[in-house]
Amino acid sequence: MSGSSIGVLFKVTTWGESHGPALGAVIEGCPPGIDLVERDIQEVLDRRRPGQLASSSSRGEEDVVSILSGVFQGKTTGTPISLVIQNTNVDSSAYEDIKDVFRPGHGDFTYFRKYGIRDYRGGGRASGRETAARVAAGAVAGRILSREGMEVVAYTKALGGVVARLEGGAIKKLTRDEIQQYRLLCPDPDAAEKMEAKLGDAKQRGDSLGGIVEIIVRGCPPGLGEPVFDKMDADLAKVLMSIGTVKGVEIGTGFGVAEMTGSQTNDPMTPDGFVSNHAGGILAGITTGEEIIIRVACKPIPSIAIPQQTVNVQGEPVEISVRGRHDVSVIPRIVPVCEAMVNIILADHVLRQKAVRG
Repeated sequence: MSGSSIGVLFKVTTWGESHGPALGAVIEGCPPGIDLVERDIQEVLDRRRPGQLASSSSRGEEDVVSILSGVFQGKTTGTPISLVIQNTNVDSSAYEDIKDVFRPGHGDFTYFRKYGIRDYRGGGRASGRETAARVAAGAVAGRILSREGMEVVAYTKALGGVVARLEGGAIKKLTRDEIQQYRLLCPDPDAAEKMEAKLGDAKQRGDSLGGIVEIIVRGCPPGLGEPVFDKMDADLAKVLMSIGTVKGVEIGTGFGVAEMTGSQTNDPMTPDGFVSNHAGGILAGITTGEEIIIRVACKPIPSIAIPQQTVNVQGEPVEISVRGRHDVSVIPRIVPVCEAMVNIILADHVLRQKAVRG
């Protein structure tokens, strides 16, 4: 299966299916001498783990990671790093009755049309469970960024139409550990309370909700990104859009620039730096040194109990109601996934820049 790798110098390949024996990632190009033990990865994986909210999937996976190669005595060796996460709580019985039916909103139909076969157990390769491997690899990338003084922090901006309202630059002062203490990873307690009510209502109705994650990159130096096809914003958009739930990406003011003038969108420059940051920290595909601001729109989870119209593999019309263990929303579990994907792209471009400038 092509298309399972990302990166040029820091290259990540993920593998595994939702109901297979395990998931994992292989990382090539990680520099030697970086401090790395399984605990560093596990701490990040635990943020994504299911079953931590009433609205979460009841699938009780511990997501314990093992480092199989590329690390010796707590330091990376420069050789490929292989990571594995065992699937220990698989129950495929809920999918037997619908194995020949295409679930609306899922990759069932498109996978079948592409390959002529599909793994119907929980979505196979197209399942959100695949993101566990991404988070593990992103934790390794994060160790590279930390050494460079960079940090990627994400939080829940919106869920079910409820938008977090943060006064001034409040989010700029928040650390990842602080965000982790907020319900739904939303640093607006009033909004979080309304979001939880929305989640409870949707769960009761057998429905699901979408939302928005905002990602902030701090400490990014100017000059990262390649002109033309490997622009930093292009690579970030690609890797974030590769997350199955993401249907839209905006950087900086994003779609808001369509309603502004040039005099409003241009960020004035002074000897002390940029006055504003409508560009979201990227100009001409290259970082400016300002914070990189990204927002991603996440669609509602397609596995819902409400009856839906669809067809089976014979093309016959049928009605489907999806059972099984599913979240009501990808938020907040998708937040560390977004951080991980941004980590991977930034780590790759850091190494590419070192190759150019030393």
